[in-house]
Amino acid sequence: MGRRKFTREFKLSAVQLVNQQGYSVAQAAQSLGVDPNCVRSWIEKFGTEAGAGPVGEGAVQAEFRRLRKENARLLMERDILKKAAAFFAKEQP
Repeated sequence: MGRRKFTREFKLSAVQLVNQQGYSVAQAAQSLGVDPNCVRSWIEKFGTEAGAGPVGEGAVQAEFRRLRKENARLLMERDILKKAAAFFAKEQP
């Protein structure tokens, strides 16, 4: 049996199964009919190209930064709304 060749699109779709759709490497490999080691190597090679952003620890840190920034914005908006509510409550006779 000769070596099988896979297209770039096929490899990227395998990476997307793992990164975006929550499949495990073994599940993705089984559903595509390839070896799990192939899927792992494709994730290492094409992980950032598959539209899922950085893979691994960097992705977690980036998500934390985004969430902290969003949290700070929401706290500021909440404080502004509290002050506005207090101001308008004082104006009414």
